Amino acid sequence: MEEDRSFRVLATRSDGSLRLLDRETYEPVVTAPDGHGGTVDDVHPGYRIDADLDWSNAEPTVRSLSVRRKTLYSFADGIDPVFEVAQQAWTEARMAGESMNSTVTRNTDNEVNGVLYVFAEDEGGRVFESFRDGTRPLEPLIDRVNEGKGDDPREVFVLRPAEGAYVIVTIALRKGGQFAETLRETYDCPAPSEG
Repeated sequence: MEEDRSFRVLATRSDGSLRLLDRETYEPVVTAPDGHGGTVDDVHPGYRIDADLDWSNAEPTVRSLSVRRKTLYSFADGIDPVFEVAQQAWTEARMAGESMNSTVTRNTDNEVNGVLYVFAEDEGGRVFESFRDGTRPLEPLIDRVNEGKGDDPREVFVLRPAEGAYVIVTIALRKGGQFAETLRETYDCPAPSEG
């Protein structure tokens, strides 16, 4: 069985397999490590792709793919210090008795440069991991930002503070912009080498 669908790349693995999120069903898909007809070497976590998958074996292989948006995902655990906007959003959530909150971020000229969400972390630390493995998709958050800001490539940072009470999801509106670069430098999230 063959399937041509829109996916989000969640992870590229050293064995050659990909972890994808089906953008229609929100189900994670793990491909076979090899046997791909389409190149999988030039994709990175966060990329939105259209892929033709061959499901004739237990693990699908990629027959062909095309990159639609070069959005990038970065994950950092145990971050310190936590930037002020995130701390404030979490404090407001706790004061309101809520398990999540959202706000916009602004640069020094007071221009909106990102959207920030905070989510309460559970005792097992599963919220952070569920964002990473796709069982809790980031897709609705990105779609919501794109509705108001256009469908440009973004940089998405999922950060868990060292104290572990909550998880921060920050969507930088401009890929490669100053806000995204500051987050990369502060939290040791080097950008991949993109072709």
